[in-house]
Amino acid sequence: MTEQKDDGSWRLNYFNYFTEVEEHFQRARASALFLLSPLDWAMVESWKNSGIPLEAVLRGIDASFEKWRSRKQKTQMVNSLAYCTQAVMKEAEAMANNIPSSAVGAAEESPFPLEAVKAHLAKCAEALRAAAGYEQMAESLDALLTGIEEHFQHLEELDQRLTALEDKMSAIARTRLSEEELFRMRRELDLQLKPYRGKMTADQLIRLEKTYLDKKVYEHFRLPRLSLFYMS
Repeated sequence: MTEQKDDGSWRLNYFNYFTEVEEHFQRARASALFLLSPLDWAMVESWKNSGIPLEAVLRGIDASFEKWRSRKQKTQMVNSLAYCTQAVMKEAEAMANNIPSSAVGAAEESPFPLEAVKAHLAKCAEALRAAAGYEQMAESLDALLTGIEEHFQHLEELDQRLTALEDKMSAIARTRLSEEELFRMRRELDLQLKPYRGKMTADQLIRLEKTYLDKKVYEHFRLPRLSLFYMS
């Protein structure tokens, strides 16, 4: 793998995680028209939720494609981020053991205005009130809105609170799935994941399966995504 220079180019905004990964994978694959699959998006979200640094993901993608291009025989194109899993984990471990002191506690300017955050939380609260059984979570969003000026100063912490609420929302929604609906979701996941299971640890598989099924549940019941990563 080629060495990365610490010129600041890796210090990308926390809330660009999904976009940066998608575009970087497309560039590495030399195909701007290639679309990530539902499994790929779940993979990215599981990395984000696990605290894998964005730069570790980007470096892992580069390392994976360098390894693929070095092969004498290329029987199959890289069609999923799952191919990059081992390299991403390797880069994350290397970064954890070599964190520059200048990066610790570094403050970043907000990537979006306060009013946009307010509008996002208000829209999500309204959607949850319209969906029976999620009133408590709507009230939690209202409480966050009440103190939004303070929360706006710590956006990553705010997003962690929103992600925790999403976990509660998903737990409620899953109880409303029929056995057949849950079976179909798991069957679809197994078919997509089968070629890549050998590249992942048990813990990685558990995280990915949870993230994938959560996304399917949100889509099935048309529930809002609360995280700031999904601001429209």
